[in-house]
Amino acid sequence: MKRPARFVAALLGLAGLATAALARPPYRTQAIAQFHLEGSPLKKSTMSCAYCHTSDTGGPGWNPFGLEVRAGFAAEPKRRIADVLYRVLQANRDADGDGYPDALEVFARTLPGDPASAPTETLADLEARFQAAGGVEQYAPGPARAR
Repeated sequence: MKRPARFVAALLGLAGLATAALARPPYRTQAIAQFHLEGSPLKKSTMSCAYCHTSDTGGPGWNPFGLEVRAGFAAEPKRRIADVLYRVLQANRDADGDGYPDALEVFARTLPGDPASAPTETLADLEARFQAAGGVEQYAPGPARAR
């Protein structure tokens, strides 16, 4: 293979790696792990950008849950994403106003920033299951937390 052909092949390979890396930015990767969303039915075995954004593809525009996360960073700019996500869930708010607090929506694997994506079970039943599973502490940042 000639040098220019090798160079082009290397560039294409790097572009592919860069695309894969951008497809799951660090914030999204952290949320997937911290919220136990591996294998989630929300989208493609992980989670959609619509978890925080107004679009499935991310970019400008934040839904109500995403605005809460952004506000968490504004209040404490040096915080790790893991800490901000946990504090948002600890606040026990209902960002999208659908009657289910954000932490319960994360637990139920629905979108906490989209009122059209709400759990199907009653609030009381979901709350009981959530508490039995460890409550909001299951989303605490740290290397060794039980699921």
